[in-house]
Amino acid sequence: MSLPQTTLVDGHGRSVTYLRLSITDRCDFRCVYCMSEDMTFLPRSQVMDADELVAIATAFVRQGVTRIRLTGGEPLIHPDLLTLVSRIKALPSLRELTLTTNGARLDTLAEPLKQAGLDRLNISLDSLKPDRFRRLTRTGRLDKVLAGIDAAQAAGFARIKLNTVMLRGRNDDEILDLVRFARHRELDLAFIEEMPLGDIVEHDRALSFMPSDAVLSRIEEHFPLRRSAEETGGPARYYRMDDSPIRVGVISPHSNNFCGSCNRVRVTASGRLLLCLGNDNAVELRPLAGQPERLEQAIDDAMIHKPERHHFSLNEPTSIVRFMNLTGG
Repeated sequence: MSLPQTTLVDGHGRSVTYLRLSITDRCDFRCVYCMSEDMTFLPRSQVMDADELVAIATAFVRQGVTRIRLTGGEPLIHPDLLTLVSRIKALPSLRELTLTTNGARLDTLAEPLKQAGLDRLNISLDSLKPDRFRRLTRTGRLDKVLAGIDAAQAAGFARIKLNTVMLRGRNDDEILDLVRFARHRELDLAFIEEMPLGDIVEHDRALSFMPSDAVLSRIEEHFPLRRSAEETGGPARYYRMDDSPIRVGVISPHSNNFCGSCNRVRVTASGRLLLCLGNDNAVELRPLAGQPERLEQAIDDAMIHKPERHHFSLNEPTSIVRFMNLTGG
């Protein structure tokens, strides 16, 4: 029997059908664009438990959300991950359940995740050079991530997507190598402009900024691209190559604002509903997790406050102090 559904519509007429649900703020990497090296995480008492996460997912599906992405931090470190996946996937009317991961634990978890009902994976991969990968992640091992990609493909996951955050002078010399790797492995690939969230001191974001058009220009020198009309429900613009089945995408929060078609909201691991990636307006949902009707009403009431767009600037101090591990990818 299907859940009764309403439709979430924000104050600008956009239907909200996509939830990014952070299940933990913790991560086993310390990526330079995501968090500080000496990171302080939330006390565990402030992180939602499995029942609260499922209650919030249920409320959104009842309100018309059809896609949920589990994020973190790093969701693969969550002790109840497999149970969470199976419980959320079982929600009537949910069309797709996906997960974003650094891939380091997929070598043992890919097959169980597939069996639990997970539909699709996004895997972060910022370099194909082991030493550089270690520097960018501070703690990660490239061989573990590559083994995770192998395991995910062996488990039968389709349309696996690699995500690469582009940093000028750090990994932009690997653009073509990453495209070749994706072509060889038949994996989709998205290049992402760095999000200006959290006070990063490891590098200057203005100097490391690599616009999406520059990335596409480098690819086109070797692999002609044609714009794809496919829509995936996310912010990426996708391109195809005539001699490969993969898609190459760009996500451009700076250079090509995608807010006009925004269909998503985020819930942090502590239960705060974030209505926009680039704004701090939020609604506390966790206290209502045991009260389904009040929870749904709070979600519905919040939509009128979803901003029309974000305003990111490379030339001004960071206005959003929360790091990406708190925001959810």
